[in-house]
Amino acid sequence: MTSSVQRKRVRKSPDDRRAEIVGAAAEVALTEGLECITLRRIAEQLDVRPGLISHYFPAVEDLVAEAFGSAATAELETLLPADPQDGSPLKHLTRFFARTTGPDYDDMSRLWLNARHLSRYRPVLRDRVLAQEKDWRGRLSGVIAAGVDQGEFRSGEPVLTAVRILVVIDGLAGHANTGLGNHPSAVTRLAAATAERELGLADGVLATPEPAEHPELPGTTDTTAAVTPTAADTTDATEQP
Repeated sequence: MTSSVQRKRVRKSPDDRRAEIVGAAAEVALTEGLECITLRRIAEQLDVRPGLISHYFPAVEDLVAEAFGSAATAELETLLPADPQDGSPLKHLTRFFARTTGPDYDDMSRLWLNARHLSRYRPVLRDRVLAQEKDWRGRLSGVIAAGVDQGEFRSGEPVLTAVRILVVIDGLAGHANTGLGNHPSAVTRLAAATAERELGLADGVLATPEPAEHPELPGTTDTTAAVTPTAADTTDATEQP
């Protein structure tokens, strides 16, 4: 006589399920583009029914905005942590510029270009882009202001200085879609050189390479394990809202 062992049905909490959906959408955004985020595409990514995705995100525009916001926030926390535990503002900026150059940064550059283009037609995404830009200005100007307070930098207007630096970074990131990686060093370190000039630093101060053990940017590693259901999780793949 044969018997079958019925696996225990495992349901994720609403918060865990929502986070999983946003994480999967962010991965699609980074690897394929925001246009590729559909309810069906994310359902396929997670091996669930599209109805489950629409239960949490009835409007796909909300999921697109959340995906961009999730990836952009992870990028900000990697490049300019809100509460860094080591080093001075000067060290934080040196590390920041080391991380914003090279191929590891290209996926995020493409995502920003993608989001800014689509935001012309998608109000929900536009609001999220504006919010992320505000966060960037606030975080960078905070580091600059701290450096001024500690005597490392000179800047009468930290917010304006931050904007000037970010404009140069965005300009350089505009080449991410064309794959032009053969710029001379004077071009690739233009953002750092701008910061040195704006902050009253000697040429080359912000060019020191960061340690090799720095964390990787979002999208630079295989995150499939983070969004693919486990054997136990697949039992709720037919979960209904």
